[in-house]
Amino acid sequence: MKILLTGANGYIGQRLLPLLVEAEHEVICLVRDPRRFELPERLRARVTVAQGDLLQPSSLRDLPRDLDAAYYLVHSMSGNDKDFVQSEQDSAQNFVDYLDQTTAKQVIYLSGIVNDQGLSAHLRSRKAVESVLEKAEKARLTVLRASIIIGSGSASFEIIRDLVEKLPVMVTPRWLNSRCQPIGIRDVMFYLTAVLDNPDCFGKKFDIGGPDVLTYKQMLMGLAEVRGYRRYIITVPVLTPRLSSWWLFLVTRTTFSLAQSLVESLRNDTVADPGRSIQAIIPHECMSYRAALELAFSRIEQNEVISSWSDALSSGVIQKNYMDFVQIPQHGVLTNRQVLNFTRDPNEVLRNVWSIGGDRGWYKVDWLWRIRGLMDKFVGGVGLRRGRRSPTKLRAGDPLDFWRVLVADRSSRRLLLYAEMKLPGEAWLQFRITGNDDGTHRLEQLAAFRPHGLAGRLYWYSLVPFHFIIFRGMIENIVQYGEAVPVLGSQPAPAGI
Repeated sequence: MKILLTGANGYIGQRLLPLLVEAEHEVICLVRDPRRFELPERLRARVTVAQGDLLQPSSLRDLPRDLDAAYYLVHSMSGNDKDFVQSEQDSAQNFVDYLDQTTAKQVIYLSGIVNDQGLSAHLRSRKAVESVLEKAEKARLTVLRASIIIGSGSASFEIIRDLVEKLPVMVTPRWLNSRCQPIGIRDVMFYLTAVLDNPDCFGKKFDIGGPDVLTYKQMLMGLAEVRGYRRYIITVPVLTPRLSSWWLFLVTRTTFSLAQSLVESLRNDTVADPGRSIQAIIPHECMSYRAALELAFSRIEQNEVISSWSDALSSGVIQKNYMDFVQIPQHGVLTNRQVLNFTRDPNEVLRNVWSIGGDRGWYKVDWLWRIRGLMDKFVGGVGLRRGRRSPTKLRAGDPLDFWRVLVADRSSRRLLLYAEMKLPGEAWLQFRITGNDDGTHRLEQLAAFRPHGLAGRLYWYSLVPFHFIIFRGMIENIVQYGEAVPVLGSQPAPAGI
């Protein structure tokens, strides 16, 4: 089958794509910017990358028309646009207008369980998108409605994990008593592939969920039990939705917009309706909540996290097309350049570069980096807690604490990061290893900042004293980490323009 996959670089899309290829389907991935979509070599023979923006109908004109089916995996769970409800409906309508010009006979949409009264804005929006998609003239709609999805890298799992691992005692709002029906990511993938080209699923809406119906408090305590922690939870009625959002934002690695969306949605019970069960058509035994947790932690321990909620631009973390910043500007930029010669195996130093951030830290005065991350959190930024997808692997588009990876080229030994923290300007951090004529090597570390007006320049120069401490120690520790090595010489360069 020839299948169009939207949201291919999102949390669900990245996991669904290889399953479709393994089933020998031909897949067209619709992405806004092909530069930030890294396609594994093993998938390239059966995958075509197409560029288009669902909010720009003109960008869809050249997309293929000879389709058999399409997946609509686009939503703005953490979008911070006040008009996101209208934007989501416009996006869906543009998609339907395009779909009506194709030969597709089915469109599959992953939605949320919407059986409760007084739905949150995001759940109302999901339901409204369903209504738009089912207006397609030829492609019959199949909707899978899910509650909390549990899997390594999923927003729900990471937030629950953060709360349990960081807080021995939690004072929580009343929404912790709301009920949900969590489902493992593996089971979501099963249903997404099982409904494809299944006539019994055309024009149907199904609620999917695991065997356990739990309150959010029970979910937290269940994760604590799996991890062997003793935790205490006190629920109070006085935390407003906004205070709850700030509490979630400051304690976990989520963005404020995502925290706000989650708090609004957690007011609703998201329990599957037996009348919309998919079991009669596609019998399947879903894993329990505990089993889903254990599988998620197993993937993390084996460094096999395929995708993360923070991979997608819709996470609300970044407001611009960051791949436009893949080259550091040559003019109007303030820089701190450090160069260090070394005799150590360059591959060992490269491994240290590739392991920066996350649990490894930033190699020098980590407490200062944590303070900067906390400051960023307080002004609505992403902070340091976002971490990284893998402790040793990097790819273009990956989040890395409060940076985004622009270039991760091991063959040329170059890593380029772009800052997503709140700044009065734009910032880059680049590492590059090159060879010397005498057979030794050198590591170049370049911090660059393009200020926005006077505020940006004041910000940079106020930090210059700290730069000399942080950046010089940072490059030395990157080279020396894990082994005492002789340093041949250095070429520090002062901050300049």
